[in-house]
Amino acid sequence: MTVYHSSMSTEKPSVLFVCVHNAGRSQMAAGYLRELGGDRVEVRSAGSEPKDQINPIAVEAMSEEGIDITGNTPKILTVDAVKESDVVITMGCGDACPIFPGKRYEDWELEDPAGQGIEAVRPIRDEIRRRVEELISELLPAPATA
Repeated sequence: MTVYHSSMSTEKPSVLFVCVHNAGRSQMAAGYLRELGGDRVEVRSAGSEPKDQINPIAVEAMSEEGIDITGNTPKILTVDAVKESDVVITMGCGDACPIFPGKRYEDWELEDPAGQGIEAVRPIRDEIRRRVEELISELLPAPATA
């Protein structure tokens, strides 16, 4: 059972995507969640050892989906970013992610797109989209139809 704090009903849920470099997987996931969740969810991403720029192949893979992540910059993971998030989704950062009680944690095992060509990155991108859609369905229940 997932337990959210009581203020969740009034505030929009916040999700933090974390991978080591914050240059590929977490940026693609954040791009999808911003696009598909719109303003109904707050999106953050960070890395335990951020690169100086986003993986250009990740940018290309997302642009094929009509999502522009070129303006994003890899950011360092901070304790505050974790504290301020309701859901923390890690992607292969292992012990680098601080754990706080009362948060929902998920670890998404995804291949690292670093150093891979577009053909290898597309299936990673598609799997991220599937998981983000599933996450949205859990965080943002569909409005009841009359």
